[in-house]
Formats: sequence, structure tokens, C-alpha cells
Amino acid sequence: MKRSLRNTLIDIARKRINSKDVSHDFSHALRVLSNAEIIAKAEKADLSIVIASALFHDIVCYPKNHPKSRLSSDESAKKAVSILNKIQDFDKKKIKFVESAIKQCSFSKNIIPKTLEGKILQDADLLEATGAIAIMRTFASTGATKRPFYHLKDPFCISRKPDDLKFALDLFYSRLLKAEKRMHTKTAKKIAKKRDLFLKQFLSQLKIEIGQK
Repeated sequence: MKRSLRNTLIDIARKRINSKDVSHDFSHALRVLSNAEIIAKAEKADLSIVIASALFHDIVCYPKNHPKSRLSSDESAKKAVSILNKIQDFDKKKIKFVESAIKQCSFSKNIIPKTLEGKILQDADLLEATGAIAIMRTFASTGATKRPFYHLKDPFCISRKPDDLKFALDLFYSRLLKAEKRMHTKTAKKIAKKRDLFLKQFLSQLKIEIGQK
């Protein structure tokens, strides 16, 4: 992809992503873009599809506790198609692959993407659910939804099922600690393994600080 086209897509994303949730704002799109480009280059994927998908995958993003939350990826895909159709330099034959990648990206849908580019987008987005940035995003979202940090009697989900809509720390057990095993590409798996170790170190320290160890 030409640098000028890449810059155009970034500018559009900057203007169109207006989420009040800092976990899904423009900086999130840039981090997913960075992850996706690293993986795509190593895995020899189509960068045009990967870049467009990464920038627009959360262009529509409902809060996790919103009744339309599960529609975010579908609406993002629809909006991405509309945007790309208006960009003269973007290969129109690739738009359907961008649409597919975005639709299949969502963690909660539990879908394995059909294309390499779709798998790369899902990996790149899922990398945001592990490591230091995942911890920041978890507690930023917690502040926005006003849920407690953790369950007072069983903070680490030892004898109960995680309920991440009620407790922030539960998200570690329902999503963050599962991210590494759900990666598709070798490149993403290597990155995720290091980040997963950091999550476990964080939990070990937290157990000490709240008197659970």
C-alpha cells in the first residue's frame, strides 16, 4: 500500500472514531494497526486489507453493557465498506475481504476467520486483551461502567464463574488469560506469550496486596 493511501485511511479513522470509551478510541485503532502490520509482514499477508480492517474494525463501538453491543462489528464492517467505496485509490476488489475480516473479528462471537487477513486482524485486536495495555483498558472500562474492581469473597474466581459485567477482575478469567491460546498466527503467539506472563505477574502481586496469598 502506498504511504499516501495509508495516511488517508489513518486521517479518516482519526476523524470518524469518536468513542468516549478510551478502551476503543483512536489510540486503540493505532495500536491494533501496529500489531496487525507487524504480524502481516511476518506472515506475508495483504497489507491493504489488513491496514483498512485494523483502522475501521471499531469505527462503531457500543459499550459492553449496551443492548446493541453484539452489533458493533457488523455495523463497523458496513461503515468501512461505505468509506472505502468512496476512496478512489483503494482496490474495490479488496473491500469484501475487509468487510469479512471486521465482521469476524469480535472475541465474543467466537468465530475463526476464513482468511489470513481476518485471522491477523483478530490476532492484532486480541493482543490488546493481554499484557500491560489490557490491564489499563480493563480498569478504564471499569471506571466508565462503575463496576467494582473485584468480588470481595472470591476475587480470583476460584469457586465461581467469572462475571465480567459485574467485576473488573473477572475479565482476566473470561478473556485476558484466554487470549494467548486463541491466537492464530505464529507471530501473534510469540507476542502474546510474553504479555500473558505479565498478566500472571500482575495477579500474583495483587493477591499479596489484597491479602489473598
